[in-house]
Amino acid sequence: MTISKRAPQYAGMNMKSAVEGQDSPAYQVMLVALLSISFGILFFDRNSLAFLMPYVQPELGLNNKQVGLLASALSFTWACAALGIGYISDKTGSRKGLLIIATIIFSVCSFLSGMAHTFVAMLGARMLMGVAEGGFMPICQAMVAAEVKPKWRGLAMGVTQNFGSNFFGSFVAPVLLVGFAEAHGWRSAFFLAGAPGLVAAVLMWFMIRKPSVAPAPIAREEKASGSLGIVIREPNVVLCAILSVLLVSYLVVCWTFMPLYLTQVRHFEKETMGWLMGTLGISATIGAFVISGLSDFVGRRPLMIVIPMLGVLLPLGAMYYQGPPTVLAAFFFVGWGLNGIFPLFMATVPSESVDRVHMATALGLCMGLGEFVGGAASPFIAGYFADLNGLQAPLWIMVGLTIVSGLIAFGVRETAPRVLARRLARLEAT
Repeated sequence: MTISKRAPQYAGMNMKSAVEGQDSPAYQVMLVALLSISFGILFFDRNSLAFLMPYVQPELGLNNKQVGLLASALSFTWACAALGIGYISDKTGSRKGLLIIATIIFSVCSFLSGMAHTFVAMLGARMLMGVAEGGFMPICQAMVAAEVKPKWRGLAMGVTQNFGSNFFGSFVAPVLLVGFAEAHGWRSAFFLAGAPGLVAAVLMWFMIRKPSVAPAPIAREEKASGSLGIVIREPNVVLCAILSVLLVSYLVVCWTFMPLYLTQVRHFEKETMGWLMGTLGISATIGAFVISGLSDFVGRRPLMIVIPMLGVLLPLGAMYYQGPPTVLAAFFFVGWGLNGIFPLFMATVPSESVDRVHMATALGLCMGLGEFVGGAASPFIAGYFADLNGLQAPLWIMVGLTIVSGLIAFGVRETAPRVLARRLARLEAT
């Protein structure tokens, strides 16, 4: 296997800028922890509608296409915000303020969701939520890439994107919200979901400080073509954007239709459904450490090829396993392990493939396209086929998405600094 001459160049470029801008280890840990928890609160709000849909759908009289459209609309506005706000962040350097404003707005949107009495009102609340949430993670990951040591970049980015979002958004949310809705109604559950974001906004205001080193000035030739023109010429960014489209589709289709499939087709109790969906959060929370940390040692590319193939276990288990729910939870746990590579193709690999001044743009592109094409289109398409062929249709779509993703990942160029250093040492030794 040949080694790209460009990979060490990019790795070294980002390594230098990161070392120059690093703060104390304690601050780096605090930054990652706070951003991860804040993103977890964001996903708690985002996923709340999917877990509460068995209550919302009959009261608002929604069909499956409307269920899919609610998820698609949020993803559409999320994508537009990710592309636009990431670019604005790179141009202005204003990151802390944008994060705080976004957190306040998406928290308010959760309250608005609980007040909705019609499909149109719910649609408006979810679209506004997408606008607030879309630019959040590109800015977070750009901050992490600039402040955390390169040798721990994969782990730090994995924890930032996956730990809080999956612990709170995929584990705590279904268990807590379904239980709260059973006791107090689904509207009260939305009000509960909105409160923590206001606390997170206050913490970010007091605890996040300005980067110790400002980004380097953009070269004249780079200004001429713009950040977006530069990042789309990088093959790794393009491949990661394609993976984002496919695997975001997998996630959003699962969040949107799996609760309905489990309750309406498999006839599980709503509380059992909540615990099964909560298993996904446990899986991804562990993966935030294990898979992202492992990528720092074995490389990004091998994991991006192998892990997606495990995703077929989740939909196939849901459709065909007829044993106890505790064993089905194991299928969910292993299948959802693909969530562990999301920070790799959404953040780590793109950030290691372009210069620091274009990081937020590259991350916004990968996250934004995933939401725009995968997140916005896939639930509506899945809902259309669910109305035609039953709720098993979205699950078969999930199977196909994982297989194609694993094949596409073969084209990704390795970017992990430790792996590239080992390869370079072997070449120099020969």
